[in-house]
Amino acid sequence: MGEYHHNIDEKGRLVIPGKFRGNEINKIVVTRGIEKCLYIYTTDEWNKLVSKLSTLPFTKKDARTFTRAIFASASVCEFDKMGRINITSPLVSYAGLTKECVIIGVNDRIEIWDKDSYELLMNENSDKLDDIAENLFGVSNETL
Repeated sequence: MGEYHHNIDEKGRLVIPGKFRGNEINKIVVTRGIEKCLYIYTTDEWNKLVSKLSTLPFTKKDARTFTRAIFASASVCEFDKMGRINITSPLVSYAGLTKECVIIGVNDRIEIWDKDSYELLMNENSDKLDDIAENLFGVSNETL
């Protein structure tokens, strides 16, 4: 969990905060996320996702489309000595990463957002959080 701001450089390198790296994590998987962001998974979490996706029926068009998007764009990355990863240019383009990025922890993954896109998303949804909480949990946010 948490929110951090870092700049991506012209070579597609982005610092991943130390809190997310940990000492035992050497490799991660970066792939397309939903809503034009990128998802980062540890190899353990990636393997869990792969297991879930492998249960989807390949005869369903939505399953094929979704798994194609996730797997085709996936890239294994290693941290350099400065804690950076090199994000492929197709992923940089997909997420619209230009300079300022927001890196957030979301349960089992990290998300990377273009700063402007993230702020727009948060602003659009800030007034809806009460309704979203009620729809998801059946209660108002006062009990969360």
